[in-house]
Formats: sequence, structure tokens, C-alpha cells
Amino acid sequence: MSGRNVTIILLSVLVLFVVSNSVFVIRETERAVMLQFGEVVNPNIEPGLHWKIPFVNNVRRFDGRVLTVDSQPERFFTQEKKAVIVDSYAKFRVADTAKFYTATNGEETRAMGLLSQRINDGLRNQVAVRTIQEVVSGERDQLMENITNKLNEVALTELGVEVVDVRVKQIDLPPDVSESVYRRMNAEREKEAREHRSQGQELAEGIRAAADREVTVIEANAYRDAELIRGEGDAQATAIYAGAFNEDPEFYSFTRSLRAYREAFQDSGDMLLLRPDSEFFRYLKDPKGGQ
Repeated sequence: MSGRNVTIILLSVLVLFVVSNSVFVIRETERAVMLQFGEVVNPNIEPGLHWKIPFVNNVRRFDGRVLTVDSQPERFFTQEKKAVIVDSYAKFRVADTAKFYTATNGEETRAMGLLSQRINDGLRNQVAVRTIQEVVSGERDQLMENITNKLNEVALTELGVEVVDVRVKQIDLPPDVSESVYRRMNAEREKEAREHRSQGQELAEGIRAAADREVTVIEANAYRDAELIRGEGDAQATAIYAGAFNEDPEFYSFTRSLRAYREAFQDSGDMLLLRPDSEFFRYLKDPKGGQ
């Protein structure tokens, strides 16, 4: 091989090397900055094919998608000075590539660490002004919304990232606090149960008294109606008896005497002391009753 061919090959390799180090591609899912001797000269490189000066320019790529920072559970104190353990996470993405590179040197793990610290600070401030009930259920959505808004302002200014969302995965109570909260909740439920039982007994007494009063009124009305009906029946029976006996007074007197004899002499041991000429023996002396 002649020296000319060797020179051509070497020049070709050199050109290929220079070209390969001069061309770079930025994907749609990436964000990038161009550096010149460590200084940012192009803070926002758009996706596509680009050129750079070999050995002079350097390109740093970052993930442009939404990333997740999962913070470790932290212990915070509520307004009542009760401890809660909050487990949270945040969604963020790079918004200002130059500031992101300057603040974190382009390292995602460092950005996540710094963002996690600021999430914990925001949670500490938000939990400190709320009670346990508000943190757990009452104002949980508002708490996360406030943290997201305030953290986004700080993260954009200091880290160059946009905080998309902050979410609280779980809120636990330490064992000592859980026991005290359980005792208090148990006492409150027992108090509420006693109040319900007392109200139920009071209501039952009222219903029972009303029922007894209604029973008394119904019985009185029924007795009154029965007496009226009985009186009317007795009056009607008396009228019937009177009408029947008036048709034959002597027969009525005779049957009444027979009833009296039967009742008087139904026991062999009965004894009556009467005058022989008493009216009681009228039909015994004369079956016709003196007619």
C-alpha cells in the first residue's frame, strides 16, 4: 500500500471521527443544553438533529418526561403537637434546562434529593397548622394542593423543574399516638352510645306512657259504651218482662213464688222461721192463690 492511500485512509477516518463528534440527535423525550468549556451556550436545544464543535462543545441530556420522586416517610407534628408519619411522592419535569443544570449539575438523583427536602419542608409547614382530623380527612386535598402550588414556585426558581403534583400516599400514627387516639375515640363513641341509649329510653318512656294513656281512654270509652248498652238492654228486658207480666199478674206472682220456694228449700238443712199465715205460704195453702 502506497503512502498516498494510507494518507487518504487516515484523512477519511479523521473526517468520520470529526463528523461523528459534530452531529448529535435530541429525542422527543429528552431535554438538553450545550456547553462550551463548561459554560452554557445553548440552554434549550430542541428535539432533532444538531451540530456542535468537537472538543469545544459538550451536550448534556436530561429526561424530559414526568419523573417521580418518592420521599421517605417522615414524622411531623400537628397543631395539637401530635406526631404523624406522612408518606408522600411528587411528580415533576424539567422546565428550565439551564437552571436545572446549574442547580443540580444535570444529575436527576441530586434533583430528586433536593426536591424531596423541599417536599418535607412544605409538608411540615402544612401539617403544623392543622389538626389530626384535618390532616387525615378534613383538609387533605387542600393540604396537597397548597403544597403543590408553593413547591412549584420554589422548584422553578431554585431547581428549574415544574412540580406537576404532590400526593400523600399514607398517613400513619406512631404506636404511642395511635393508642391515645384509640382511647379517646373509644371514649367518644361510648359517650355517644350512652347519649343514644338515654334518648332511646326517654323516647320509649314517652311512647309507653302515650300507649298506656290511650289504653286507659279506650278501656274507659269501652266500659262507658258497655254500660250504656247494658242499661239499654236491661231497660228493654224490664219493659218486655213488665209487658209480659202485666198480661197475667197472677201467673207472674205464682212463678215468682215457685222460684222463691225452690231457692229456699234447695238444701235439706235450710230452716225458715215464718208465721203460718205469712204471705210466703200463700200458694202452699191455696194453689189458686186465694182466688
